Amino acid sequence: MSHVLAPAVTPVVPVVGGGTFAVHRIYCVGRNYAEHAREMGHSEREPPFFFLKPADAVVPVPFGETGTIDYPSATADLQHEVELVVAIGTGGHDIGAAEAMGHVWGYAVGLDMTRRDRQSEMKKQGRPWEIGKAFEQSAPISPIVPIARSGALARGAITLEVNSQPRQKGDLSDLIWNVAEIIGQLSRAWTLQPGDLVYTGTPAGVGTVVRGDVMQASIAGVGTLRVAVR
Repeated sequence: MSHVLAPAVTPVVPVVGGGTFAVHRIYCVGRNYAEHAREMGHSEREPPFFFLKPADAVVPVPFGETGTIDYPSATADLQHEVELVVAIGTGGHDIGAAEAMGHVWGYAVGLDMTRRDRQSEMKKQGRPWEIGKAFEQSAPISPIVPIARSGALARGAITLEVNSQPRQKGDLSDLIWNVAEIIGQLSRAWTLQPGDLVYTGTPAGVGTVVRGDVMQASIAGVGTLRVAVR
């Protein structure tokens, strides 16, 4: 049977060492660093919660290059959030924490771009806030580093600069819920699939960017992602 419309192209992210990683879904973890939770007005530790972005929100940027994103419509407060991204290689449901790292294919540096004003409006009204998170080009990402190269990452600096000025600084060891725990919790609510990406949360220091700004996000053991806003 023929399609009445051409099927959508599957988004892919380059892989260090060659090849591409086909993206299935993008899961994001909210308020997963204590200092960020405090700056957003919440307690340090709470049960993890998740939101999703569409797979085609990814904007792959090769290491050593500067990618670009367009300033989105319907916002006057676009904000940056640097995050460790976990690429899922083996799917499953109700995965135990002890087995979770066996489902990780690799890591990347990601940016969870946020229409903060729209997110705040929706929160106040008790409505879903996809408009603040799940828009086009809202998930820039570096190439994926296979875990076979990087090893499992439990600690290491995670930082972000805007126009060479420090904005965010933390350590992966500061995650409230670590990668294994995140995978366990996610897989109780969804059946994880090969190709899923998990944005694991951001440290304190989130802030506004405008057209012309250049963000440089770095994670020790992974690399550096550079993205300009146009």
